[in-house]
Amino acid sequence: MNPTNTSTTAFSRTKTIIRNLPIRDLLGNRAQYLSICVPLYNASINGDWEAAQAILDKHQYLDLVGFAISENYDTALHIAASAKSSKQIEKFVQNLVNKMTREQLELKNDNDNTAFCLAAAGGNVKTVMIMLEKNGNLGDITGSNGMMPLYMASLFGKHEMVNYLYDKSKEMYGDCWTDKNRSWVLQKCVEADQYDIALRIVSRWPLLAKSGILLGVLARKPDAFKGVKPHFIWRIICPILALIHVKVGPSEKETDAMELLKIIWSEIVKLSKDEINSIIRGPADIPTNNGKEKEDVEQLLGSILENVTKMPNRIHNLWSRKPVDHEAKNVNQKFSSRVLFVAAEMGNTEFLVELIRQYPDLIWKKNDNEQTIFHVAISHRHEGIYNLLHEIGSMKDMITPLKDLKGNNMLHLVGKCAKKKRLQVISGVALQMQRELLWFKEVEGMIPPSYRERKNNDGLTPHELFSKEHKDLLSSGEKWMKETASQSMVVAALISTIVFAAAFTIPGGYNQNTGVPMFFQKRSFIVFVISDAISLTFSSVSLLIFLSILTSRYAEDDFLELLPKRLMRGLTTLFFSIAAMMVAFSVSFFVLYHNNLIWIPIVISAIASVPVFLYARLQYDLLGDVYNSTYTSKNLFKPEKLKIYYQNPKH
Repeated sequence: MNPTNTSTTAFSRTKTIIRNLPIRDLLGNRAQYLSICVPLYNASINGDWEAAQAILDKHQYLDLVGFAISENYDTALHIAASAKSSKQIEKFVQNLVNKMTREQLELKNDNDNTAFCLAAAGGNVKTVMIMLEKNGNLGDITGSNGMMPLYMASLFGKHEMVNYLYDKSKEMYGDCWTDKNRSWVLQKCVEADQYDIALRIVSRWPLLAKSGILLGVLARKPDAFKGVKPHFIWRIICPILALIHVKVGPSEKETDAMELLKIIWSEIVKLSKDEINSIIRGPADIPTNNGKEKEDVEQLLGSILENVTKMPNRIHNLWSRKPVDHEAKNVNQKFSSRVLFVAAEMGNTEFLVELIRQYPDLIWKKNDNEQTIFHVAISHRHEGIYNLLHEIGSMKDMITPLKDLKGNNMLHLVGKCAKKKRLQVISGVALQMQRELLWFKEVEGMIPPSYRERKNNDGLTPHELFSKEHKDLLSSGEKWMKETASQSMVVAALISTIVFAAAFTIPGGYNQNTGVPMFFQKRSFIVFVISDAISLTFSSVSLLIFLSILTSRYAEDDFLELLPKRLMRGLTTLFFSIAAMMVAFSVSFFVLYHNNLIWIPIVISAIASVPVFLYARLQYDLLGDVYNSTYTSKNLFKPEKLKIYYQNPKH
């Protein structure tokens, strides 16, 4: 029948509950299992109420709604609650619940989950509503590992379900709720980007805002703080209105994540310095077994020395003392999950700005490698965080010279090749090399001149380290640039050949007596000649530019401006040569066909425009990337506005 045992919940208050499993009798009889359980299971998962009702009516004496129909001891309601939400499933659940008692709705499967828990985890709001109408206590009954249904919904990121159950739980108020399970729900809401619900929770339960765990979760979510920019027309109007001193609204709407961060941080900064440092530092890393392995090796070596060799007493005494490994004893704990530096690695600029505004001394904090957030930002190429150095005045002159445990200053760190993930943001290996050079030149101008030639613990200056680390990238960039130039040269040479020949095989030919073109008086013929000449000129220029790229010396500094500019000019002139060639081709038909046949050149012109637009579309991304990387990238390290110490418009 219904076996019971006791268990203690993990997230609710410590109390003894009855594990209420459905009746198992059918599972022991294979004939009944195959004739009843399997068909009912299929009907439940498909929402086939007619098939299910036929089975239930046929075996009314068994009261099948309370029986387990799977080896996991799921009832028909468990199966339906787990199915994909649909109108058919909702109708099935409604009919099934009407046949069940309140107690049967509380039946659990072998994983300790009620059907309500499964529906909550699956996000089936209508199914949950149907069950709650019959039994309003289902939201307070824990499931597997003592998890509340609301927690399950937040765990699986079911926003609509979380919102509904939070209201039904009376904002997590009642005997079944503790600060512990409330904090778990809050954490999962933040992890699932459900910041609107998280705001409701911290507003109702302010003490939960002092959690360092939430701060750690938000530190890893830079995208959550990027507000939705207003329409581009409004972005144009705002600066104009500002010039005539007309008050305008904020350029970007503050996100729910930022509002949540402000609430959390405002509560944390009220704590003592030690408590704040503990929260920012995060939990210590779990130590490895290196010490145990070292001890085993020492014991083995001692046994060998003791039994295989005959040592003088003096040497034996020295070995027996086993000097204390002071380095191991005094080793500091490692804290790789420090909130500040996790945010710096992720490029979470807005997060750090908000923390520094209320706690300016955070700019001096160092990680286990003796690096500040600015050192970490440089290592991971996050210009937004690096640009904050421009806002701290002369204090930057005390931060930029700082060295880490390996003797690396900021210029050494930018000398190391960026992570592959950061490099892939830029298209084209040559442009990636250009971005690395831009970073090096920027940081070189930031640090004191005397530190530009300082050596690290490996005996390398920043420039030597840069050359060593970027050797492969430089080689790949040279290969990419040459391949691009070579392929473009083929096209340019082909166009030059075609338009050169077209200049002497003009439409209509020449007058045999005078040698003058037959249609030289027509405007369309003049357009043809000019277009052909333009195409020949641009293709020739493009050819020479790509040739200069192939014969370049490919030094490091060439990738900064020389090579990208040549590539951009070569691609641009090649585009104009193609466009002019197609114009000449189209106009030649206007020269030959006129009056009633004018539709022929019009159709041909439309078709001829396809290659021009196709080239423009295919090469636009590359050309745009080269332009942005060469010209726009210079503004990466020139912030348009202050972020930390911005001017308050009210003052």
